[in-house]
Amino acid sequence: MKIAVLVSGGVDSSLALKLLKEQGHELVAFYLKIWLEDEVSFLGTCPWEEDLTYAQAVCDQLGVELRVVSLQKEYWERVVAYALNEIKQGRTPNPDVMCNQQIKFGMFLDHIDDSFEKVATGHYAQVEEVDGVFKLKQAPDPVKDQTYFLCYLSQQQLKRALFPIGHLTKEQVRALAAEYDLPTKSRKDSQGICFLGKLKFNDFIKQYLGEQVGDLVEYETGKVLGAHKGYWFHTIGQRQGLGLAGGPWYVVAKDIPTNRVFISRNYYTDDKKRDELTVAGVRWISELSPDLPVYVKLRHGPAVHQALVTVLSDDRVHIKLAQDDQGIAAGQFAVIYQQGYCIGAGVIESSGSSRSI
Repeated sequence: MKIAVLVSGGVDSSLALKLLKEQGHELVAFYLKIWLEDEVSFLGTCPWEEDLTYAQAVCDQLGVELRVVSLQKEYWERVVAYALNEIKQGRTPNPDVMCNQQIKFGMFLDHIDDSFEKVATGHYAQVEEVDGVFKLKQAPDPVKDQTYFLCYLSQQQLKRALFPIGHLTKEQVRALAAEYDLPTKSRKDSQGICFLGKLKFNDFIKQYLGEQVGDLVEYETGKVLGAHKGYWFHTIGQRQGLGLAGGPWYVVAKDIPTNRVFISRNYYTDDKKRDELTVAGVRWISELSPDLPVYVKLRHGPAVHQALVTVLSDDRVHIKLAQDDQGIAAGQFAVIYQQGYCIGAGVIESSGSSRSI
């Protein structure tokens, strides 16, 4: 096949490129430049030039053409603007989910021509076709599995998606990269949101939303215990960065109109049950089977909840978790699984988790 391979300068995409090369496919590598160089350059430096150097070294070793595609404008409009708007509303966005849906398997598909049958990335996930339906299967490495970030892909997008390392664990990826002596074999994994590079998230938010001093209020008593610099710096379930003694303190609610952040040392009392949520904008990859156990992820990582999912409409569901979760926050993605497959996802609209403020 003729395949467009997205490379990042990391070990995962490098090995994906190598494995496809070994299989004899016709390959062109693409590096997406989405770093907001002009907008936030004064806040710090981005490692994109270093990333590109590594990507070029891998392509040179494998004899694959590398093209650089600038999607900065599109990324700002589709991902960054979304994230800032969600944060301003007091919600918790996931830019990585939107990047995959809107950019890597969205605008990038519009950029390349139809001669490319597949777009390959270094994601830890698998795609299987069953009776003409494309299913998104979890990777065997529960820590690295990235189906959470791919949960909003459509059937058309999954049809063209290829994840060459999705059947491997991270340990196996590192071992193969060393065996093939890839230039990225010892490079550390990147952390954080891609467009920020090495910038701190709060510095970025401060630049665009500023600071506004507000009260830190004890949830149970209404007593003001301290101050914060803006509700947009805090998310439900947060227990770091509050600067208060006598903790641990958790963020349990936010009052957006008054810029008050409510905190508590007692996170799971009866009036703060955190086991129900309503999810909107649900997109289904596969059908929900009433006969199979359902599991839900509220964030990337190995943690899952067994759950009862009640369909409210075509794009809304109610979820009852088998146990409380520390950080059910509006704006987060709730991703639904059955038998190791991601079958659908939506955005948390509300939770039946706390009293009205």
